[in-house]
Amino acid sequence: MIGIVSYGIYIPIYRLSREILNQVWGGIGKGEKAVANADEDSLTMGVEAARDCLKGIEKSSVDALYFASTTPPYKEKQSASIVAAALDLREDIITVDLTDSLRSATIAFKLALDAVKAGSVKKVLVIASDCRIPPPNSAFEPLFGDGAAAFLFGGDGVTAEIERSYYLTSEFIDIWRLEYDKTTRSWEDRFIREEGYIPHLQKAVSSLLKMHNLTSMDFARAAFYAPDGRAHREMARILGLDAKTQVQDPLFDKVGNTGTAFAPMILVGALEEAKPGDRILLANYGDGADAHILRITEGIKKLSRKSVKRNLESKLMLDNYGKYVKFRNLMEFETTPEYEQRTSLSQIWRDRRWVYRFHGHKCQKCGKIQFPMQKFCIYCQAEEAFLEEIPLSDRKGTLVTFSMDERAPVIDPPNVVAAVSLEGGGRFFSQMTDRDVNNIKVGMPMELSFRRIHDALGVHNYFWKCKPSRG
Repeated sequence: MIGIVSYGIYIPIYRLSREILNQVWGGIGKGEKAVANADEDSLTMGVEAARDCLKGIEKSSVDALYFASTTPPYKEKQSASIVAAALDLREDIITVDLTDSLRSATIAFKLALDAVKAGSVKKVLVIASDCRIPPPNSAFEPLFGDGAAAFLFGGDGVTAEIERSYYLTSEFIDIWRLEYDKTTRSWEDRFIREEGYIPHLQKAVSSLLKMHNLTSMDFARAAFYAPDGRAHREMARILGLDAKTQVQDPLFDKVGNTGTAFAPMILVGALEEAKPGDRILLANYGDGADAHILRITEGIKKLSRKSVKRNLESKLMLDNYGKYVKFRNLMEFETTPEYEQRTSLSQIWRDRRWVYRFHGHKCQKCGKIQFPMQKFCIYCQAEEAFLEEIPLSDRKGTLVTFSMDERAPVIDPPNVVAAVSLEGGGRFFSQMTDRDVNNIKVGMPMELSFRRIHDALGVHNYFWKCKPSRG
């Protein structure tokens, strides 16, 4: 049996209410959408979803990593390799980026299943993540949200077997971006719906069910892509699904349309509610469509994931549109040359073991843990030969002290710098992200998060920050 062994999800802590957008542009609308922090992108969100997916799983067992996104941070540089390093995976694994289609994630599912079935790998980690920028004052602005989902595929400990799949490819153009476009382009809404979305997704699902003598009533849950809430409701009706009992909540009014990650994130929600024996219908759209039949196994009982609920409940509201504009870099602001950012690829390479993988040292003489990695023990001055390299990124921590700088040139002031004591030993000094400055207290539980620090010389600089624990 080959299928999904584990799964995880990540929803950024920030939300933008549609009422804020209404105040700026006018119009009506309720609900909110998830917004990536200024130091987040598709890569960092993918890391967070994968960390959730790999809880309790030996990282050395992962043989390949497929990263699916329409918004990778680099156009010529693999994102999957940086994600693998941040996850502290083995170096002798296969890493692949799949881009340019909203359907990249479920295409990656197929590649992962085939690789495991062929025996070339035993476990494949598939990550879907998107951070799309909608044009201001467009129909997409209140709709597009940010988020990520991750799935581990393998042949042992399967929680959801993918019994059958159907893939349909089409050259239909509906939403696209050119080489230097920052925001998405699209064609007329009704044309997209009537000539693209509905016929393609309906054909994929109906063909799959017909091939295997099934009906929509044979499924406990259905998780499927739709460009918006109206199209989602219409597709549920066309497929003959009961909206109250079978259709998984697409979270349009809580998270938004997360692009490549949209259908996978809905699938995570369905898996968290599933019981052994249930069948789940998964369908995705973009450059064609695909549909899948998932059968839930007894292994689902061993996963106590409730990440969707936890991520939805843990949130901070953006209180004004200006902060959102700064987060997405949608305007040109005053520059401060004296604070010009710099980088050194040589130094990043030399220090990659602690920059990306967050490895520290444990002294074999005095037993103390220290970060970053050192040439000598800072406590007993033991030489490097006595320092054992150990991973620290998964450790929780406690806030020891912090400071706030109101005048620091950061996107989201004040700049909060914190000292965190890690469980089992070691102390980390860093910027604090995803924080409510009115509710920071010494002693509060903390955790680590892989973030984009700054861009310089055309390079995205990533490192770890601390943040209040989300539970």
